Amino acid sequence: MKDLNAKLLSLKEWKIVSDERPLVIAGPCSAESELQILETAKQLSANGIKILRAGIWKPRTRPGSFEGVGSVGLPWMKKAKEETGMLITTEVASEKHVYEALKFGVDILWIGARSSANPFVMQEIADALKGIDIPVMIKNPVNPDLDLWVGAIERIAEAGISRIAAIHRGFSTYGKSHYRNIPQWQIAIDLKTKLPNIPLINDPSHICGRRDILLDVSQKAMDLNFDGLMIESHINPDVAWSDAKQQITPAQLDDLLKKLELRDTKNHSLEEQEQLSKYRHQIDRYDEILMDILSDRMKVVKQIGAFKKANNITILQETRWKEIMEKNQKIAHERGFTDTFVDRLFKAIHQESINIQTAIMKEEKEVEDLIKKR
Repeated sequence: MKDLNAKLLSLKEWKIVSDERPLVIAGPCSAESELQILETAKQLSANGIKILRAGIWKPRTRPGSFEGVGSVGLPWMKKAKEETGMLITTEVASEKHVYEALKFGVDILWIGARSSANPFVMQEIADALKGIDIPVMIKNPVNPDLDLWVGAIERIAEAGISRIAAIHRGFSTYGKSHYRNIPQWQIAIDLKTKLPNIPLINDPSHICGRRDILLDVSQKAMDLNFDGLMIESHINPDVAWSDAKQQITPAQLDDLLKKLELRDTKNHSLEEQEQLSKYRHQIDRYDEILMDILSDRMKVVKQIGAFKKANNITILQETRWKEIMEKNQKIAHERGFTDTFVDRLFKAIHQESINIQTAIMKEEKEVEDLIKKR
C-alpha cells in the first residue's frame, strides 16, 4: 500500500487543471447530439467549468436500454474542446474504448463502477494504457468492497499511470432508499486514509439519483474534504435520454456551486487547535470506554457459548435476536440515533458474538473427533 501511494500524484501535481477546490467535472450523462454537447459545453465554460464529461458508451443493466451513441459522439466532444478550451473526459470499459477515446483527443478517462468491480476488465484496460501518459479516474465498485476499489487502482498504477483519481459514486443496495446509491462515506474515507495522495472526487448525481438532494450531498463531500465533484449537467434535463431525474442545467449547477460552503481544513488558530484537541481527547476517552464495555459484553457471550455447548443449545436464537433489536431501536430513538445506525451497529456486534460462540462449539467438536480417533 505504501508503494502504491508513492506512485500516485496529488491533484496539484497533475498540472492540467486548476488546483482550486472543488475541481468540478460536469456535462450530460450521455452524449445525444452534436448540438446538445456543444451548447452544454458553452454554457458550462461560460460559468467557469473547465472539464466536460459525457458518456459515449453507457453500460446498462437491461438489454434494449439506451447504451450510448458510441464512437460517433467522440467528434462532438473533440469539437466542444476546440471551441471552448475545456478538457474532455468519458468512460471507458474495454480496450477498444481506450483506443477510440485516445484517437479523438480525450484528455481524461474514467472507469465506471461495473468495470472497477471486474478484475478481468480492469486488467484489459490497464494493458491498453501501458506507455500512455493520461489521467485516469476510477469509480468505486458497485458493491461496498474497499479492497476491490484499491485493486482496481493498483492495476492502473502498475500500467504506469501516476495521475489517478478515485470517484466516490455510492454503492448499490437492494430495496428502496433515500439515495439511488448508498454513500457509505466511511469507505471513501478509508480509501483516503490508505492512499492519502489520491485525489478524491464525489459523484453526487449517482448517489442521489434526483436533483433535490444534490446540494446536500455535495456539501457533505466538501465537509469531508473531497477534492472535487462530478455532476451531470444537461441543457434540458427533463428530456435527457438517460438518468433525466438526476441531471441539472448549467445554470442550476452554477447556483449549486455558489451555495456550497468551503470550510477551512488547515489554517486554524492556536486557540482553535487547542479546543479541537480537547474535544478529540474526550472522543478518545469515550472510545476506550466503548472498547472496555464491548470487551465485558463479549466475556458474557463466551459464558453463554459455553452454556449452550454444555446443554446442546443452538447458537442462533431468533426470538432473542428480535427482542434485542426491538429494544435497542426503541432506546436509540430516545437517544436520537437513526434506525440505520443501530441496525449496522448491533448486526456487527451480533456477528462477532456468533463468531465467538461458533469457535467454542468448534472446540467441542475437535475434542470429540480426537476421542473418536483414539
